[in-house]
Amino acid sequence: MSRYGRVPSVLLGLVGQDIGSSRTPEMQMREAEAQGLRCVYRLIDLAALGLGVDALPDILSSCERLGFDGINVTHPCKQAVIPHLHALSDDARALGAVNTVLFRDGRRIGHNTDWSGFAEPFRAGMAGARLDRVVQLGAGGAGAAVAHAALTLGAGRLTIFDIDPARADSVAANLAAHFGPGRAVAGTDRASAMADATGLINATPIGMEAHPGLPLDAALLRPDLWVAEVIYFPLETELLRRARALGCRTIDGGGMAVFQAVAAFRLFAGREPNVDRMVAQFRSMDAA
Repeated sequence: MSRYGRVPSVLLGLVGQDIGSSRTPEMQMREAEAQGLRCVYRLIDLAALGLGVDALPDILSSCERLGFDGINVTHPCKQAVIPHLHALSDDARALGAVNTVLFRDGRRIGHNTDWSGFAEPFRAGMAGARLDRVVQLGAGGAGAAVAHAALTLGAGRLTIFDIDPARADSVAANLAAHFGPGRAVAGTDRASAMADATGLINATPIGMEAHPGLPLDAALLRPDLWVAEVIYFPLETELLRRARALGCRTIDGGGMAVFQAVAAFRLFAGREPNVDRMVAQFRSMDAA
C-alpha cells in the first residue's frame, strides 16, 4: 500500500479473459472508499488486448513496474500464473491454483481465496444438502478450488469431469492425496455419474455471457439434485434456469464472487473488510 498525499492508496487489477462484466473492481473500490482508502482497480482483459496466457510474464512485470500492490487472476490464468511467482500460500500450493497475487518487496506471492469463497455461501445457502455423491464439471483453476471446498464441506465422493481428462486426473489425484483415497475421482461416464449424484457443481466457463449455453445435457438434471454455479455474470445461467424450472435447490455464483473478494481485500489492504457491506454492494449492482 502506498500513500497519495496523506490518504493511503491501493493500485490493483484483474487479469483474465472476457472480464468486462466483472463486479470485482467495483466491489474492491467501494469497500476501499468506505474505509477511507483510495483504490484504483484496472481490468487487464486478454481478449480485449488480443493476448493469450503466454503474455503473463510481461503483464506481471508491467504491473510491478507501474507500482501495482496486487492483482486478481481469473480464467484462464489461475494455473498458468504459478510458474511466474516467487512464493505460494499454503492454500494456493495445495490447490495448484492462484486467484490473488501480491507484489511485496520485489516478490510475487500467490494466494487462493476461491475455495473459501465457495464454501462460505454454500454453508449458508445449502444447509442440509446431501453431499453423498457430487459431480463437478471443470477442473481448471476455479475447479481445483471448488473441488477442495466440496470435500472440506463433507462431500463423500466427488466425480470430476473436464474437457481435458488429464487435468481432471491431476486434480482428483491431488485431492485424494489430501483427503484420502476414493474421495475424488476423474469421471469417465457423465450420464452414469449424474444418475447417482446428489448434487452438481459447474466450475466451467460455459454459461458465462461470453460462453453461453449448457455445460451438460439438460436431460441429466433431476428435481432431487442440488445445483451450484461459480459463474456470476449472468447470475442466472442457462443451467440454473433449467434446474430451477425442475424444482432443484440452486445457488448462484454471486456468493463466491463476494467472499473471494472479501478475502482478497483483506490481503490487498491489510484491513478487515465489512462483509455485510460488500454483500450489499454486490447485490446493488443487480439494479444498476
